[in-house]
Amino acid sequence: MIDNNLKYCREELEMTQEELGYVFGVSKNTVSGWENAHDTMPFNKLIKFCNMYDYSLDFVCGLIRKNIKYGKFETDKVKISKKLKELRTKLNLSQQALADNCNFLQATYSTYETGKYLINTITIYTICKTYNVSMDWIVGRTKNSMKLF
Repeated sequence: MIDNNLKYCREELEMTQEELGYVFGVSKNTVSGWENAHDTMPFNKLIKFCNMYDYSLDFVCGLIRKNIKYGKFETDKVKISKKLKELRTKLNLSQQALADNCNFLQATYSTYETGKYLINTITIYTICKTYNVSMDWIVGRTKNSMKLF
């Protein structure tokens, strides 16, 4: 489960769950599920939210306590795949070892690292939480240190 700040961000924006749901084409109940960690916001919607309202991925996902405004960015699964491989290489891990440490299948992780598919929210969150790595760094939003503060 992701310990997120989505509700805080929505309230800071003075939006209702229904209004945020309208932005994403989902119901108020879906937004409630995201806020209460009963469901995970799809990564493309999470990125859209961060871009629209100038929040960092790390902050919205609860990896850091203070928002850092990086500005808008484009989602590029190939760039993300390169960052995933760079991280794994720096950690001196095989795909299997990283997948085992994060409790998901190596075959699934491989599709993200090779750029075949855009990584999903729970997988990138798990990697970042396990290795204390910035999600914003993985998506190429910041060139700063890969480590969280």
